[in-house]
Amino acid sequence: MKQKDLGRTGLRVSEICLGTMTWGQQNTEAEAHEQMDYALERGINFFDTAEMYPIPPNPKTYGRTEECIGTWLKSRGSRDKIVLASKLVGRHPQITYARTDTEGGTCVDEKNIRQAIDQSLTRLQTDYIDLYQIHWPDRPVPLFGGTMNFEDSAIVATPFEEQLSVFGDLIKEGKIRHIGVSNETPYGVMAFQREAEARGLPRLQSIQNAYNLVNRTFESGLAEVCNAEDVSLLAYSPLGQGYLTGKYRDGALPEGARKTLFKRLQRYEGENSQEAINAYIDLAHDADIDPGQMAIAYCCSRPFVCSTIIGATSLPQLMTDIDAHTLKLDNDLLEKINTIHKR
Repeated sequence: MKQKDLGRTGLRVSEICLGTMTWGQQNTEAEAHEQMDYALERGINFFDTAEMYPIPPNPKTYGRTEECIGTWLKSRGSRDKIVLASKLVGRHPQITYARTDTEGGTCVDEKNIRQAIDQSLTRLQTDYIDLYQIHWPDRPVPLFGGTMNFEDSAIVATPFEEQLSVFGDLIKEGKIRHIGVSNETPYGVMAFQREAEARGLPRLQSIQNAYNLVNRTFESGLAEVCNAEDVSLLAYSPLGQGYLTGKYRDGALPEGARKTLFKRLQRYEGENSQEAINAYIDLAHDADIDPGQMAIAYCCSRPFVCSTIIGATSLPQLMTDIDAHTLKLDNDLLEKINTIHKR
């Protein structure tokens, strides 16, 4: 499998990254281990997780995914074979269960960062995390397809300098190697890099944002910023929460699917989204290509995508998703994809 440079870290990561957010809820620990074994066998050396996984988050399952990875690392002795990424939660008033000594929810200050990293290292049964990411910004921003009115928003946030200073200390202590962000904006990326350069603090090496056939907002602003700043895109949700596979088409609710189980996938349910999703699925069928594989292959084909994060609840699904990296989309198909996007 092709590997690419992760920012300026010197690390080379596989163009497919193994996502883990179903482990510990939809998947058992044994199934998680099976997926990691298979991914490593297929040449995937990049695993991504988060302290709040599995999804949807709740106090009973918090941290289980990292625990599944930790038991795998201990039993397989494969820590040096993978680049391990994890994330700490951003500011959130309702996620009080993530910290034992923090009232009023989470934020990205020194107390929260230090408690989060120590908890993650314990669950992961490792001494260090290669890429430590802020799951979402510490300040109010439009998240997950939502909107906000900045005029009515009280901007309360930990200063960028303070966040970077703590991460810098953790790098010196050997607990993390590099840092990244997730669900971030062009302003946020540039603000972090500005403080890093001015004060000799760690630079952002990656950004993990949604990018797929029905959400190409990364191309407007962030692509230019990240290219100039050597910040690698780790594209999550390449299947548009599963919609681009066609499994939810015409209101279908497959047994065991996330939407069926949790009834919380509203991000791509608008009228225009459904029209676009159906058009991409039809295009894949016309080209005799699996729709999900076409969606993943599209992400892999973009020059600004370092690694595409996939996730699966079954081994056959994982096999299909990984096989997508071998699919090369020709210029005619790419032109048809862009025609749908423009429409």
